[in-house]
Amino acid sequence: MAANGITLAYDSFGDGAAETILLIAGLGTQMIRWTDAFCRELVTRGFRVVRFDNRDTGRSTHFAEHGAMDFATLASALTEGRRPELAYTLDDMASDALGLLDALSIRRAHIVGRSMGGMIAQILASEHPSRVLSVASIMSTTGNPDLPSAGPDVMTMLMRPAPDPALDEAGFLDHGVAFARRIAGTAHPFDERPTVLSSGRKFGEAVRRVGSDARSQRLG
Repeated sequence: MAANGITLAYDSFGDGAAETILLIAGLGTQMIRWTDAFCRELVTRGFRVVRFDNRDTGRSTHFAEHGAMDFATLASALTEGRRPELAYTLDDMASDALGLLDALSIRRAHIVGRSMGGMIAQILASEHPSRVLSVASIMSTTGNPDLPSAGPDVMTMLMRPAPDPALDEAGFLDHGVAFARRIAGTAHPFDERPTVLSSGRKFGEAVRRVGSDARSQRLG
């Protein structure tokens, strides 16, 4: 779907006439981490559910020409009060979400985001309140440094690049399960099956995208 000048891959569940819940994923996470079962459960509650791949993720537009972000350099610039050079910002990603709502002719929606997706949800709500029915910001932050932050080991795991799934499928899957286990709550036993399934689907998408990129380069 064309939105905000890029292409966003999305899924829609439920009746198009029902109130919409827009699910926004976190850093480097595809929409399929909002599992099919979770989306269907929301549909049984009377909602339409839309999930999508953020830019640079899954089947949405990638900005490979800009290279991978160096989080250490980014953190250093922010600490020193300098504006880092970025290919895009959270504001751009909030505009992506708004553009998807426009493209789907959704006037107002409940916005649900987790981690970085929660930050995007907050920006969308603050900048375009007339388009938002409600906001749920899960395991996220406002960016206020006085608020509690994630544990150092969690941040280390979050910032550590995952193994290339095309070269190390098992390592890629183990990486995803280890992080999911670390951030899981304690109220219920950890079930790694949803993470393995979604990571396996991410692996398939990565392989297909790499093959598509290679074909494009040969044709170019």
